[in-house]
Amino acid sequence: MAVLPICITGEPVLHQRADEVGTIDDRIRTLVTDLYDTMAAAPGVGLAAPQVGIPLRLFVYDWTDEDGRRHRGTAINPTLFIAPGPIGEPDEDDDSEGCLSVPGERFPLLRSQRALLRATDVGGNDYEIEATGWLARIFQHEYDHLDGVLYVDRLQLPFSRRAQKAVRKQGWGAAGASWLPGVDDLEG
Repeated sequence: MAVLPICITGEPVLHQRADEVGTIDDRIRTLVTDLYDTMAAAPGVGLAAPQVGIPLRLFVYDWTDEDGRRHRGTAINPTLFIAPGPIGEPDEDDDSEGCLSVPGERFPLLRSQRALLRATDVGGNDYEIEATGWLARIFQHEYDHLDGVLYVDRLQLPFSRRAQKAVRKQGWGAAGASWLPGVDDLEG
């Protein structure tokens, strides 16, 4: 359908709790299609409605694991149960993650290796997924967006300082910044 502009950190919609989705109507179904198109164009493995300026509790994900199994879905009004996470310092290789709303930057963040997602799909069907590893990380990252939290808000020192410096250097952190996948090359 359409590739949408992705909001960059500082845009107010990214820093506030999103509203519940009411009826799953054509407007929501179009938004879901647009989220998938935008995520693919970026490219990314997950994208939440607030990242395209829509303050709704909805995200999509599409990721293929190391065994070639594809994990793709839509989470409307999700609930996420997170197992206790690791304690210590994040590994700069294994724990590194990025965000399409902080494009081109990657920082390590400790996250739980297990999560249980309960949500509704675009067809109105309730479902539950027990996720481990990277899929659990994707769910935690996207769910955070629905609560107005970016992954850079969770970083430990010294990585939080590095992220703040990168945001300042790019001139982000205020309302109005966005990028358009397929036009702007900020993830390259």
